Amino acid sequence: MSNQVDPYSNYLNIETIQTIDKLNLPIRQKHHVRILAHCLVILKSTYKDDASSSEEEKILREWCDNQSKQFNDKKFNDLLYEQLSSASTKLSNFSRKIGKNINDLNIEDLIALVQEC
Repeated sequence: MSNQVDPYSNYLNIETIQTIDKLNLPIRQKHHVRILAHCLVILKSTYKDDASSSEEEKILREWCDNQSKQFNDKKFNDLLYEQLSSASTKLSNFSRKIGKNINDLNIEDLIALVQEC
């Protein structure tokens, strides 16, 4: 199995999932790491390095709109955007705190973030 993420089928590769499952963390924290990892992959696939925060918001809103079209549910779309936006803020703040670009965060960083909460 490839180590690459296929953005059209599964946002997390099996190796990342297995790494998270093997962590010596409570199940709730493992789940939090999985969610953040999933959000991080989405953000990395949508954001551009030189985008302003308002451009990032627009890009994220458009991504959520595209994902939720199949459901034709405005509430789902708004909730999806709200949750991804919240994750984006959390990941951005943490990346600044540790002196990294959000695109350079890795699984170890996500684990540290979850353990910090």
